[in-house]
Amino acid sequence: MGTNENLNENLNGDLNGDLAAERAVLLVREAMDRTTAELPALPDLAGPARAQGMRRKARVRAAIGGGVLAVVAIGVAGAFALPDGGGNQEAAGVIGVAAAPPDAGPQPPVHLEPTPGETPMSALPPAERARQENFQNQAVGVLQGLLPEAVGTVRRTDLNVNLYQAAKDGKTFTVIFSVRPSDPGTTARPCREIKGQTCAKATLPDGTEVNAATAPINSGTVTESRVFFHYGNSDVLLSVGPHDESNTSAPVTKEQLLEVAKAPGFLDLVNAADRRPVQEKQTIVPLG
Repeated sequence: MGTNENLNENLNGDLNGDLAAERAVLLVREAMDRTTAELPALPDLAGPARAQGMRRKARVRAAIGGGVLAVVAIGVAGAFALPDGGGNQEAAGVIGVAAAPPDAGPQPPVHLEPTPGETPMSALPPAERARQENFQNQAVGVLQGLLPEAVGTVRRTDLNVNLYQAAKDGKTFTVIFSVRPSDPGTTARPCREIKGQTCAKATLPDGTEVNAATAPINSGTVTESRVFFHYGNSDVLLSVGPHDESNTSAPVTKEQLLEVAKAPGFLDLVNAADRRPVQEKQTIVPLG
């Protein structure tokens, strides 16, 4: 009888362990389903915004699911521990948590039709086109991280290496990031507060003076913000334009652009483009 009782106890222990494991898995699934259901519905956005929202939801689900799994794993380990009270405890295998999906790679460029006489990037030799596109992708990553959230999602264009677009809430803002070679000895022209333009300036650690401005453009009812300075052998310009259709000014201030210009990541891009230009030499200084 003793042997039969021991056998029954072992069978009951195994059965209880299996049931505990099944309950643990169900608990995980229910918790993750509740978590996902409580997340706000994703708006019907296009392109990078939709992808970003989906990645956010997946990351939240994976993170909370990971916390639930950690708690459940402890319970499962206790359920499978041998009742001998000793240190030789056997537990079920740890339930693995899948890592959040990595961010998507570079987004395709915004297609812009060239104007008469304008040469698009598609006309470049393949190697040079690839080099410029690589620079654009790096620039998109840096600008997306440094520009204020109000600017929206930044994307490169397929027209010019210095031309980008930012979009938020259905509004598109033109972004220009230019590092153009200039004549030796050239210095950036100072900002002048005329015709409604307001100015600000800062100094980089190497002593370079950086100017920034917010100025009314077009009909004068909207403004553009820009920062500009001379670096090495290049003239540097970063500007954000308005959304004309909605009469919305650039969603960034000149002070915010000064902070972008001082950021190490931005200056690394400027330095790389100064050493190995992606634009042709400047012949006309566009700043006044």
